[in-house]
Amino acid sequence: MSLEVGLKGRAETMVTQASTAAAVGSGMVPVFATPCMIALMEHAAVNAVQPYLEGGESSVGTHLDVSHTAATPVGMKVWAEAELTAVEGRKLTFAVTAWDEMETIGTGVHQRFVIQTEKFLSRAGNKGTT
Repeated sequence: MSLEVGLKGRAETMVTQASTAAAVGSGMVPVFATPCMIALMEHAAVNAVQPYLEGGESSVGTHLDVSHTAATPVGMKVWAEAELTAVEGRKLTFAVTAWDEMETIGTGVHQRFVIQTEKFLSRAGNKGTT
């Protein structure tokens, strides 16, 4: 694993009826849902580091502190960018920002941990078994 502060990633999408607050149950209005914005931010963070991880490694999201500050209607493009701001062993911290075609719509901090995929999935698969 050779991750360095400053790595950047980006993800983008179009707001559709399926990605509205009304559709995902996070509200009753037909605007870009906060959970979808958060997923877009996480996707940008994954894009920043995945190419630098070793075979058999991935990363999982563990913490988010995000503000969703502006509404975006159906049909508008949205994108998020993530910048790696700290590497502490396997713990990664990112500054994340999302925009639509008019303005910044969200900002925050996102943390991920680098995991050994096979070990992680094995541990998760053993839940509930004796």
